[in-house]
Amino acid sequence: MPYNKKIGSIGEDIARKYLIRNGYKILDKNYRTKFGEIDIIAKDGRYIVFIEVKSRKGSKFGYPREAVDSFKQNRLKNLATLYIANKNLWDSMIRFDVVEVLLGETDREKSVAIIKNAFD
Repeated sequence: MPYNKKIGSIGEDIARKYLIRNGYKILDKNYRTKFGEIDIIAKDGRYIVFIEVKSRKGSKFGYPREAVDSFKQNRLKNLATLYIANKNLWDSMIRFDVVEVLLGETDREKSVAIIKNAFD
């Protein structure tokens, strides 16, 4: 497995556990379509939450959340629309969160943060 994929996989596992500890109910993970992938889809109270997980070893090249640029945001919005259509969830309240995972030297969790309502 390429190194970046390994870091991403470790980060997503940490993120799922962190979300569950913080009251989220995981509905789906790695939801794939031919247009892209949503890392995690969860329920938080009344909201269906589409979650992008970004993981890095340190912040030398910026914080992971900074990698969720407008292109990525638009892709996630389009993928969320497909998910809503496929599951017939048109009346649902939705939001987009980012989970930022910083890893230490041994690929263990150093810090995790949920950025709720990261974008519209």
